[in-house]
Amino acid sequence: MYKRILVPLDGSRYSEEIIPYARGLAATHDTELVLLRVMEGAPGNDNPTDYVKRLASAYAASGLCRIGTDGAAEAILDEAYREPGTLLALTSRGRSGLLELALGSVAQRVLRGAHGPVLVYHPTGEVVTARPPRRPQRIVLPIASTDSLEGIADEAARLARWINAELEVVSVVEPMSAADRAQVPESDLAVMESAFVRSTAEKLVKAHGVRVNWDTLHGDPVDAIVERVAGQRETMLAMSTRRKSALEAAFLGSVTAGCLRRAGVPILMRAP
Repeated sequence: MYKRILVPLDGSRYSEEIIPYARGLAATHDTELVLLRVMEGAPGNDNPTDYVKRLASAYAASGLCRIGTDGAAEAILDEAYREPGTLLALTSRGRSGLLELALGSVAQRVLRGAHGPVLVYHPTGEVVTARPPRRPQRIVLPIASTDSLEGIADEAARLARWINAELEVVSVVEPMSAADRAQVPESDLAVMESAFVRSTAEKLVKAHGVRVNWDTLHGDPVDAIVERVAGQRETMLAMSTRRKSALEAAFLGSVTAGCLRRAGVPILMRAP
């Protein structure tokens, strides 16, 4: 499925936290893992080549250094485009530790400019000397009845089959107001959502031959999804992004943004 997994780094421990997940994915089929150190301008006192070599040796990866003359995001995308079949895997923030809404500015531009899905992880900043590889055993795919089956659902199913993971398709039934309940009883809505998520799971099985489970969750979507994956380090999410207004600079849908901040697992994202 993927010929190469590319992990951009900026020299901070934040940007390194995605490496164990990338290493776990790469190990499934001996896929090439490349750590890319991008410098915006001439290096300072640190030696980026030595830094990349040290990390690459620790994770059985290859190391590259690039000068981002047009910016870090552009250098990352150029390297990704250079070889078809590259999966980008990066953290949502780096050296500065600052966030612009849900994503740092570099991650925003990379996700906007990527031709395919991007694996994104919100780092904790925890100092850990050794991080073992993590291969997801389960991919959770939250869907809504307004979603198209094309795009992230197909990507999640293909990835699950590629790494021999279970795909879990979930839908969330949100609490209804009294006025809404008078129009459509909440129990009827739950039945409709169950039918939808079950039929979606069956279509993905038929199309991709992947192991699929499905469920209907209840409550606030972010709370329900976060609770579903809480404490499960061998789980990842697959979610689409949605541009709802010009004010959403990170252009993530509110549910995806909330899950990125709180779920503690990587999210396979695809921009609209």
